[in-house]
Amino acid sequence: MKIIAKNKLADTEYEIYIEDPRVAKKAQAGQFVILRINDFGERVPLTVVATDPEAGWVRLIFQVIGKSTAQLAVLNTGDEIQDFVGPLGKATEIKNYGHVLMVGGGVGIAALFPIVKALKEAGNTVTTILGAKTADLLILKEECNRYSDKLILMTDDGSLGEKGLVTDAMKKVLQTETIDFGWAIGPSPMMKFATLTAMDFDLPIYVSLNPIMVDGTGMCGGCRVTVADSVKYACVDGPEFLGAEVAWDEFIARMSQYRSAEDTAYQKYREQVEAHG
Repeated sequence: MKIIAKNKLADTEYEIYIEDPRVAKKAQAGQFVILRINDFGERVPLTVVATDPEAGWVRLIFQVIGKSTAQLAVLNTGDEIQDFVGPLGKATEIKNYGHVLMVGGGVGIAALFPIVKALKEAGNTVTTILGAKTADLLILKEECNRYSDKLILMTDDGSLGEKGLVTDAMKKVLQTETIDFGWAIGPSPMMKFATLTAMDFDLPIYVSLNPIMVDGTGMCGGCRVTVADSVKYACVDGPEFLGAEVAWDEFIARMSQYRSAEDTAYQKYREQVEAHG
């Protein structure tokens, strides 16, 4: 599958447009694809950000966090990706809930945006909270604003919007507004504490889990998570689950096994870029 466009969004975050009419025709909000650059590449799951069924393209956003995403970052328009499979996972249940609260953190905003758009088009009142460490890392602000009745921006250092965490903004909204349903997508600790905040206000909230995946069909078992005291597979049973039903400590502990890869990812990425000029 050919890359027909590529843009750099932040220091280690990119968007690419892949030409694949089949996936573009079928993908819905909340679903993902798995791609592989070549015979030796890892299988990389990425949420579908947007599609154009007529033009036949799929928009993806990714962050460099390991070898395969570093290799993906140095590909350019016109280059080809060997394998591109999807759409995978269950689509978000889109309907008119009333007033929804959408919370996105870091690169998780890429997964949140298509749900924001779909819920607004379904007639919901949409309040969106986006957070990142700094202004430079706060992606898709304009797109989310276009489909939100209210947009709140939060940065850890106060370089854009309000200084603080997305949970700080959640508390203010939930203290003053009547919210019917919520979504929170971002780093695992953020989703955990967004869930706990929502629970304090009796707000049902969905999260999108991102465990390690291999085949995307539930066969390998790598993406197993404990939800409502039973084993689920994020690739086929999710990736969305009610946050209050997720065994967060177990999930975060499993995810931490792969943290060492993130520690060296930036240097690997720089080496890849320098090697390719």
